[in-house]
Amino acid sequence: ALLLAVIQDRPGAQHDVKALGDLCRALGFKITLRMDPTAQGFQAELAQFRERLDTCRGPVSCALVALMAHGGPQGQLLGADGQEVQPEALVQELSHCRALRGRPKIFLLQSCRGGNRDAGVGPVALPWYWRWLRTPLAIPTQADVLQIHTDAQGSPSRDPIPGSSDQADILTVYAATEGCVAYRDEKGSDLIQTLVEVLRANPRGDLLELLTEVNRRVCELDVLGPDCNELRKACLEIRSSLRRRLCLQA
Repeated sequence: ALLLAVIQDRPGAQHDVKALGDLCRALGFKITLRMDPTAQGFQAELAQFRERLDTCRGPVSCALVALMAHGGPQGQLLGADGQEVQPEALVQELSHCRALRGRPKIFLLQSCRGGNRDAGVGPVALPWYWRWLRTPLAIPTQADVLQIHTDAQGSPSRDPIPGSSDQADILTVYAATEGCVAYRDEKGSDLIQTLVEVLRANPRGDLLELLTEVNRRVCELDVLGPDCNELRKACLEIRSSLRRRLCLQA
């Protein structure tokens, strides 16, 4: 696992780093952590991570990359130097990794993807929909968001799966939908803290199902933005080209 986090001017980000690092270790990942990388540093760290995987003697079953930083108006990541890097370029770096052909590649992006704030929608729905929402959950919800800061500005075999595409087996989780802000408070971000809570409760569960639960919890949060006194909503965006069910712990 590779964790790249810009900490400066991002209160609470250090709690995300600790929580996610502890979770990755509990799940059996070997971790590389870099704090306050520049924009060029993001690219260099991904390239070095790819090289280490390609020269690894043992099998690589999965890779996880967490990118935590401020985001630009078009979804760019901002390094500690204020310069921009496109997250798609970072994802592409691992898509060409020989050791990860046919293996899951997970990307967590905790950053803004624009400046839009989601005010939410009113409670207008059919009765069956509310009954569905009230169905008891297997994992209890615990969330307490007060003051919010905005992120502004497998098989062990190494043989590639026949017919695999460079774009296959990639799972990307964005902390916000396209064009929207991502939220974080002094205790950490909605995405990372909720993700850690859900995965710790059920580490053997199907990852896509667990991410659906994470998104449900995040969507239910009412957050108070730093730029106004009105409550806002958040929603994750999950993109998957996985071809198999993925569980992080057997």
